[in-house]
Amino acid sequence: MGKGGDDDETQKHNNNKKRKLVFPYGNYKTYYGYRLAQGMDEDPRLKVLRKEWFQGKYCLDIGCNNGLITIQIAHKFHCRTILGIDIDSDRVQDAYWNLRKTARSKSAPAKASKLEDKDHSENNVAVVSNADTDETSKEPSSSEQIDLMDIVSFKRENFVQSWHPPGKHYDTILCLSVSKWIHLNWGDDGLITLFSETWKLLKPGGIFVLEPQPWNSYVSNRDVSETTIANFGNIMFRPEQFQEILLDKIGFRTVEDITSGLTGTKAGFNRPILVFQK
Repeated sequence: MGKGGDDDETQKHNNNKKRKLVFPYGNYKTYYGYRLAQGMDEDPRLKVLRKEWFQGKYCLDIGCNNGLITIQIAHKFHCRTILGIDIDSDRVQDAYWNLRKTARSKSAPAKASKLEDKDHSENNVAVVSNADTDETSKEPSSSEQIDLMDIVSFKRENFVQSWHPPGKHYDTILCLSVSKWIHLNWGDDGLITLFSETWKLLKPGGIFVLEPQPWNSYVSNRDVSETTIANFGNIMFRPEQFQEILLDKIGFRTVEDITSGLTGTKAGFNRPILVFQK
């Protein structure tokens, strides 16, 4: 066969590889590219999250993907620390890339502001911007904005199969559009492990923010692997039962549905957001 024929076969092989590319854990490389509407910089879910759940708090984001919402939460709500974990090491690398990119973009104006404050403040006290402030909290100073790299971290971890040290606790744990993938890959036992380990890791009064995918989403993704096919047929717990499980079996005290305040969500991602308190 001539060179042209070889090239055609190579191209066909590459196209077949692309078609066969699957993401059995929901670890899509361009997840936020199709979740966020065109021209939207901030994840619309941030509109319904409350600052008091994060400000000065120790936080965990289970299934962080490329880290964009993790980073946005840290920047907007000023966490003490926030750790994003994901089963895919490539997504963790993407998350650190996004963190470095965001930190650079935030530090440049912060440095300029710091120099301006120094020139115009007679008492040599840093001036704090009034933008995006409310009556109960202030925007961080320039030096605090530069410390985004100290606030946010990422780690590759399979949450349902990892050992969690008993002395480690968080104020707030997020699980946003991840429970389906845990459920499909590790069955009902994996789901219960997710819920029970989250409860153990939370401090008394801690917050668990859960965005479960609806059952029709399970149906659409049930055949991404042999494991998910097998588990799908054995699932007993449906998403509409999660609230009852978390309250009556796991031990959370209260739940609040904050979905009604959600606006600007792209079609197909209108999912409930439930906030449980330990």
